Amino acid sequence: MPDSTRLAWISRGCLCRTRRLQIRRSAGANGDLPNSAFQPNLLRYDLSRSGDLFQFHGTATIKEQSATIKEQSAYIQDSITLGRLAVSPGLRVDRYDGISHSTAAQPRVGLSYQLLSVGTVLRASYARVMVTPYNENLVLSSSTGPGGLGGGALGNATVVPLFPGRRNQFNVGLAQAIGKKITIDAEYFWKFTNGAFDFNVILDTPLNFPVQFAKAKIDGAMARVTLAETHGFSAFTVMGHTRLRLFRPEVGGINFGTQYAPVARPDHDQAFQQTTFLRYQPPGHVPWLALTWRFDSGLVAVSVPDYATALALTGDEQAQMGLYCGILFATVSTPLRSCASPIFGATRVHIAPPGAYDPDRNPSRIVPRNLFDVAAGFDDIRHWEHYHLDGKIAVTNLTDKVALYNFLSSFSGTHFVTPRSVQAELRPRF
Repeated sequence: MPDSTRLAWISRGCLCRTRRLQIRRSAGANGDLPNSAFQPNLLRYDLSRSGDLFQFHGTATIKEQSATIKEQSAYIQDSITLGRLAVSPGLRVDRYDGISHSTAAQPRVGLSYQLLSVGTVLRASYARVMVTPYNENLVLSSSTGPGGLGGGALGNATVVPLFPGRRNQFNVGLAQAIGKKITIDAEYFWKFTNGAFDFNVILDTPLNFPVQFAKAKIDGAMARVTLAETHGFSAFTVMGHTRLRLFRPEVGGINFGTQYAPVARPDHDQAFQQTTFLRYQPPGHVPWLALTWRFDSGLVAVSVPDYATALALTGDEQAQMGLYCGILFATVSTPLRSCASPIFGATRVHIAPPGAYDPDRNPSRIVPRNLFDVAAGFDDIRHWEHYHLDGKIAVTNLTDKVALYNFLSSFSGTHFVTPRSVQAELRPRF
């Protein structure tokens, strides 16, 4: 936590029952720098500008306590086989009694059909799901109303307790055998949620608060192709795609910063990623060789929607993302505060050009990356009756690629990929 932020957090009772929060902001923490955006919704809590402490007291029971049960569930399911068609129907009923109240019947059904002539299994499923609010800091988030606490003082916004959402989920997929050695398993899914949940954090602290959106649309694909061992060679590749869109308006939270866009993508949206693994071990008592190749197209970088925002970051943050202006690169001690060159951007985060940024269609993303790992080993180097000794040496990030997994993520901050490393291992087997 930066020195410019002092925060006291006092909790009494269980996690979801009582919260008392005090926020202290010291001088220089709210927009004193020329290029730092002043946040007017933080003014009344800014002690450097005659603000007051923000204190909150709230009580609610979500989980089971004494003889009172606040959430009840019941479900029934069956499995029916009709020739080559298998049906798995089910029904779940939930009663949620928390700050809000809801009862939902949630039917679901799964179908699979086998085509013997071509070695294919087709499958499809549907589920109706009740999505309950996140418990952490739920009492406060349910007291802030539209736009979160940042939209106005408590009591100045209509209080809308976070309520359980409803989701319709569809899955379709297939499993296909090609000859005796290759199998393909693929699936596509869609999730349509009314009353979808996400988190925001308070300023630059690790404290997070649930936020509820009007709706969310999630879709994605997963596929795996596997080659069984053939003349000592085996392989598989796993591919995936995830698209997540959140739709305003949102309620709850304690967001003092900018609001979400009308349609936005959070930082776990990624267009494509894949991992391929190859292994070769010739017949006989000889070493084996392996190669792993991973490609990621890049997660959404919510914290830097445009270059102007990047110019307001610290020198350390700019250096992490590889921010540059012409031939000048930001460093920890010399951040970039302006740029007159037509050539600008960042080497590790793709920032949309001016006028091209769109939080839905063209958000900022981590730059795509390819990573390679290699390994070699020898099974059964030595053995004594029932005891065996195996050995392996592995090189992670063979090319010593410098790249980011994420940048200023709300929960995990900034993470670089692992630099090149070598690991040797001896493993006994019994």
